[in-house]
Amino acid sequence: MDMIVGLPGEELSDVIHTLSEIEKLKPDSLTVHSLAIKRAANLNIEMEKYHSLIKGSTNEMLMAVDECARRLDLEPYYLYRQKNIPGKLENIGYAAVGKECLYNVLIMEEKLDIIAMGAGASSKFIFRKEGRIERVENVKNVDQYIDRVDEMIERKQRMFEAF
Repeated sequence: MDMIVGLPGEELSDVIHTLSEIEKLKPDSLTVHSLAIKRAANLNIEMEKYHSLIKGSTNEMLMAVDECARRLDLEPYYLYRQKNIPGKLENIGYAAVGKECLYNVLIMEEKLDIIAMGAGASSKFIFRKEGRIERVENVKNVDQYIDRVDEMIERKQRMFEAF
């Protein structure tokens, strides 16, 4: 289960309510993402409009998630910092012992290639011998993606062949 904290207008009480609903479901894993305001996102572009709605209590929200995870016997097993997270906070993955997601660990350690499809998706090729990573991003606009899907496929095929 994944959740995002620090959304515009979100209060600590909202997060606590969400966590109480999550506890009822008893998930084997829980990943909490702090809101990352991407450069091209409407939230960033129209920041003046939303600025007053972004609260400064994300750290308290993350602490509430940690307490919930521990009540569910979930232990933190990975964390990562993402650009554009207010307060330089982390995203944290919790899991029951033996239920850790290998995919998440490999992605964080950048040991896993990703072939992504869809508008805005980003494929990642890891050239282990050269010690480099190449990304191939799809256009974000859905109409452009549909019109240029053959181009997106061809770009991935060229990278795959170089791989």
